[in-house]
Amino acid sequence: MIISADAAYDAQKIRQYNRNRGIKSNIPVNRRSREQPKRGRPFWFDPELYKKRSAVERFFSWIEAFKKIVPRYERYEYSFMGLIHLACSVMIARILG
Repeated sequence: MIISADAAYDAQKIRQYNRNRGIKSNIPVNRRSREQPKRGRPFWFDPELYKKRSAVERFFSWIEAFKKIVPRYERYEYSFMGLIHLACSVMIARILG
């Protein structure tokens, strides 16, 4: 399993937590949070996989433009998915129309 996260999650405790559970961390190095540059082997980071994370975040920001679809308001998964499909069809209609 691989988890992609923002550079704000670049912390030794987070990387260690994921490593202990067998999760690979795809997190860019946040140079601003380090007092000294890291020595030794660099952390694994796949920029192509990170780009896919950005696409998912853009999708959810578009979905949040439809105020009713915010997940905390939905009680059941099937009603949430129905609203997601409706919002996607409206977005596609706007693009094609």
